[in-house]
Amino acid sequence: MNAPWKPGSNNGRDPFAAFVCDEDTLDLLRPVVEEMGLSSDKCNMGGLRNAVQTLSVSASPNILLVDLSESGDPLNDINSLAEVCEPGTVVIAMGQVNDVRLYRDLIVSGLQDYLLKPFTPEQLRDVLAQAQAVINAPKSDDAQAEKPHISTAVIGTRGGVGASTIATSLAWLLSKDKERMTALLDLDVHFGTGALSLDLEPGRGLTDAIDNPSRIDGLFIERAMIKANEKLSLLSAEAPINSPMMTDGTAFFQLQEEFRAAFDCTVIDLPRDMLINYPHLLGDVNATVIATELTLASARDCIRLLSWLKSHAAQSKVYVVANKVQTANLEISRQDFESSIERKIDILVPYDARTAAQSAKLGQALVEAGKSSKAAAKIVELADLVLGSVEGSEDDSDTGDKQSFMGKLGELKSFLPSKKVKEEAPKV
Repeated sequence: MNAPWKPGSNNGRDPFAAFVCDEDTLDLLRPVVEEMGLSSDKCNMGGLRNAVQTLSVSASPNILLVDLSESGDPLNDINSLAEVCEPGTVVIAMGQVNDVRLYRDLIVSGLQDYLLKPFTPEQLRDVLAQAQAVINAPKSDDAQAEKPHISTAVIGTRGGVGASTIATSLAWLLSKDKERMTALLDLDVHFGTGALSLDLEPGRGLTDAIDNPSRIDGLFIERAMIKANEKLSLLSAEAPINSPMMTDGTAFFQLQEEFRAAFDCTVIDLPRDMLINYPHLLGDVNATVIATELTLASARDCIRLLSWLKSHAAQSKVYVVANKVQTANLEISRQDFESSIERKIDILVPYDARTAAQSAKLGQALVEAGKSSKAAAKIVELADLVLGSVEGSEDDSDTGDKQSFMGKLGELKSFLPSKKVKEEAPKV
C-alpha cells in the first residue's frame, strides 16, 4: 500500500486535479485516487482543453492528470498547458497514441510520465505514487553548498578543431564519472552538434528562450532541456539558416543564472562569434578551455583569445587543449607552439580516427564510445582540471605582454619549414 497523500499542502494549492475524456477512464480513476488519499471530486471530464480553460482562471494543483485522447497536436497543446500552469506542478498525461517519439517529446516538454490507454489501476497507482514522491521530496541545498557551481566554456581557435567534441565529452564525464548534475549549453544556434552527437533531437527550448527571455525560469529549464542521462541535460537548437538570431544576449545571461540554481556544473560550447557579440557570457565562468590544433592559424588565434580572456575574463582559469594531435606531419611542433603563445599546452589529445568514427556511429560522447582510448584518458584529465579550477590553483595562464601581436606573428612564420631548392651539379 502506498502512504496516503497529505492534503495539507504548504503552498496553498489543491493537491490533485484530473481532466479526462471518457467515462470509463473516470470510473477507473476515482477509486484509485480515493485509495491514495486524494479527492475524487477533482476528477473532471473535458480532457486537456478543459484543463487549459480551468487553470487559466484558477491556481494549478500540485499534481495534474490530463487526457490527450482528443488532442490533434499533443505537443502544441501541452505547451499551451505549460503557459497556464504554475511552477512546481507535476503533470502526468494519458493518451491512445503508442509512439516512442511522442513519448520522448512529451517527457522533454516537462511531463512527469505518459500513460498509454487503456491502463490498469496498478499502473495509475504507480505514476501517482511517483508524483507524490516528487512533490514530497525534501528541498535541501546542503549538497549545493558542498559543491559550488562550476561553469566551463569551451572555445575553438578554428572551425574543426573539435571544440564541440571536447565540450560534449567533458559534460558527459562530469555527469557520469563525477556524478555532478550537469547542463550542456550549445550556443551554435544554427549549426550546433551537441544534440546530434548524443543521438538526441535538439527540441525548441533554446530558440524559445532567445525569442522569449521573460519565460526563462526554473520550470522553463525543467521542460525545455533534453535529458541525455540521469544527470546530464542539454539545451541546443537547429534554427533555420534563413532565420538570423535576433537577441541582445539577455536570454543567455538568464539561462546561466537558472543553470547555477539547478545544476552543479555548466558546460558551454561557445562559438567564437558568440564570444565577440556577447562577452558577458564569460563573466561568471570558472574555467575556459581553448581547443586548438598545432597549426599556424590556430596559434595566431590562440594568442588573440588568450589576450582577450586576460582583459575580459580574468577570473576564469584558462586551459589550452591541443586536440587531434598526430605524431607526424605537424605544421608546428609543440615546443614552437608553446613558445609562440608564451605558455604551456595543458592537455595534448592524440588523434584517434577509429574512436571518433565509433562515437559518431553510436551517437555517444567520445569518452563513452572509447572509454579505454588514449584520447578519452586525456579528456578525463581535463575534467579533473576543470573541477579543480574553483580551488584557485596557481595561475599558469598568464601570457604576459612581452611582444606585440605582429611580433609574435612574425615569429610564428619562422617556425614553418623553409622551402629548399635543390640545385643539380653541372654536368661535365
